[in-house]
Amino acid sequence: MSAFVIDAFEFCRNSGHREGVTPVTEMTRLAADCADSSGEIRWSIDGGQTRQGYPSMTLAVAGPVKLVCQRCLQPFGYEIDSSTMLVLGKDDEDADQIEEILDDESIDVIVGSHACDIRDLLEDEALLALPQAPKHDVCPDTKLLDGLKTEKVSPFAGLKNLKSE
Repeated sequence: MSAFVIDAFEFCRNSGHREGVTPVTEMTRLAADCADSSGEIRWSIDGGQTRQGYPSMTLAVAGPVKLVCQRCLQPFGYEIDSSTMLVLGKDDEDADQIEEILDDESIDVIVGSHACDIRDLLEDEALLALPQAPKHDVCPDTKLLDGLKTEKVSPFAGLKNLKSE
């Protein structure tokens, strides 16, 4: 069994803790969304319980990645820094009931597993931390963008010439 595969319920019951650093190259889904696969993600995962006694895990991910700016199409550095709490249900029905009882949009309720690969959870958290439309605050090279901003001719300008006098 891999060192990354845990019994999520036991991990929570024992207030488990794991932390580490994973290269972006080992997070294939994250690497696919990046301009390149450089960088490392620092992570930690802590087990525990909610105030109501439900098993929970707190995941935190942080680290630099390279994304492609949606304005100028150039790569830029982005710092991932995110954490979330996952509450575990025994099955879908249990997870739905817990979600209804907690009634908190900031907490995600998932179906727990006795053979949970924490790498998947950590990569999911890193992916969710990425912006939907990544872009520089100020693009460094705007030649491509400036070329698109040249004076545009209205598509209706030609109709003006068809008008009979």
